[in-house]
Amino acid sequence: MIKQTLKIRALIVDDEPFARERVRQLLDSDPEIEIAGECGDGLQAVAMINEQAPDLLFLDVQMPELDGFELLEKVEAARMPVIIFLTAYDQYAIRAFEACALDYLLKPCAEDRFAKSVRRAKALLGLSPEECPSASLVSLPAPPEAPSSEQKFLERLVVKSGGRVYFFRVEEIDWIEAQGNYARIYVDRAAYLLREPLSHLERALDPRRFVRIHRSIIVNVDRIKELQPMFHGQYTVVLRDGAEITLSRRYRRQFEAVIGRPI
Repeated sequence: MIKQTLKIRALIVDDEPFARERVRQLLDSDPEIEIAGECGDGLQAVAMINEQAPDLLFLDVQMPELDGFELLEKVEAARMPVIIFLTAYDQYAIRAFEACALDYLLKPCAEDRFAKSVRRAKALLGLSPEECPSASLVSLPAPPEAPSSEQKFLERLVVKSGGRVYFFRVEEIDWIEAQGNYARIYVDRAAYLLREPLSHLERALDPRRFVRIHRSIIVNVDRIKELQPMFHGQYTVVLRDGAEITLSRRYRRQFEAVIGRPI
């Protein structure tokens, strides 16, 4: 979430001065973006991210000292910003998605494409309509877009717990719960803590199978056994392993879009 400020703090990381200046120019007219700084190499960027915790990161791939992916491996989970890759190389797109990047832009990037990516970042960071007058006044989240045939989603998770390393295919996951800047993964009634924000996992998982049903919960639709009406439009979601979680009214429309029928 954005810190207690009306602006999103952005960091620009690229070894080409001209490329950094281009991003600055594209952001100059946006009153809701504050440029927190810029870096020309990966090591400097890691230090700045861990010290200042910017909200948004514009990141190149190929850089001296550390490349963009090595950089992300060294950032503290609690300090990880929303990531927009901006690079001249198209071969890293799938890897960027696996790193839970919000977007992958190719240089030279058109202004409208750049602006669309920034709007997505604002929505993800929770800039409310009151704070962002240009935002559309939508009271419910929009249904997920149908993924393209070329879009790749996360297939497995690797989780360290109790000195061991566990490997899970995503279809084994029952549900996921936010734990601050971490996520708790539930598999066969066992829970595993993952150093990844829930919002990052939501972008990496197939939206036809995994859907957010609560501000802090994502569920594997294939693991649902039944829905039990509660009150004020909410439901208790009963999973096949017996776990019970809540479908909030706010996410009901999104859930209905995934299952393909109203409830």
